[in-house]
Amino acid sequence: MFFDSGVGGLPYLAMARKLLPGATMHYIADDAGFPYGTKTPRQVEELLLDRVRRLRARLIPDVLVIACHTASQVGLEILRKAHPDLPIIGTVPAIKPAAASSRTGCIGVMASERTIMEPYLDDLIARYASELDVVKVPAQDLVSFVERGYLGSSEAERRSAVEPYVRYLLDKGADRIVLACTHFLHLERDIAECAAFLGASGVEIVDSRAGVAKQLARIMAGGGAGANGVPLASPGRFLLTGEPPFDPSYVLWAERFGLLPPERL
Repeated sequence: MFFDSGVGGLPYLAMARKLLPGATMHYIADDAGFPYGTKTPRQVEELLLDRVRRLRARLIPDVLVIACHTASQVGLEILRKAHPDLPIIGTVPAIKPAAASSRTGCIGVMASERTIMEPYLDDLIARYASELDVVKVPAQDLVSFVERGYLGSSEAERRSAVEPYVRYLLDKGADRIVLACTHFLHLERDIAECAAFLGASGVEIVDSRAGVAKQLARIMAGGGAGANGVPLASPGRFLLTGEPPFDPSYVLWAERFGLLPPERL
């Protein structure tokens, strides 16, 4: 089961399916709590405790993936304490692989406002990129752009949305751009094309999808969903918090990622 404040975690679900094609994967978007990046840590913790309690009352997940960097950094520890019987995987900004592969010695980090402010990100930088220049840029408006406007946007509109952030990071010398907000994965191609348009060469976009998918596969192989050898290939459910009617775009997101039509959690 994948959980995010909105549609940001869907690319993580898609990556996990490649490793675990026989597993049924459900998705929960906290539409009522969106966005997390502008909230206080306490507010995020309260939302997470309530949502996970409700989803466990509705479904019986074998593993829960918190496919949201803000939620992972703020609430992963408190969720694990509240649900010690449930394996919970968080998403971590991909500072380590970005730092290891950078040739210029400068990496950029695009994230929500809350992720940028959290000490967790600074700890990762101190651990894996202490000798590099790390440029952090909050791109909170891109979160809402993806959630509410991405599906109906033109290429020009997406380019216009990402260009100020890409240009800023390139001007600072970054050759790796870490997408430390899951929503930004939907803009990965636009960010890469924008960097090329601005004349940058050798710039790579880095995220944590592969690592999360591999961790999920390890847990499931050790006794999680699908470990009994029974195929679980039915479409996953797309659950939303809040009250219907929901934004029509959620129907399109569900179709795009092979999920059942949205329903209320």
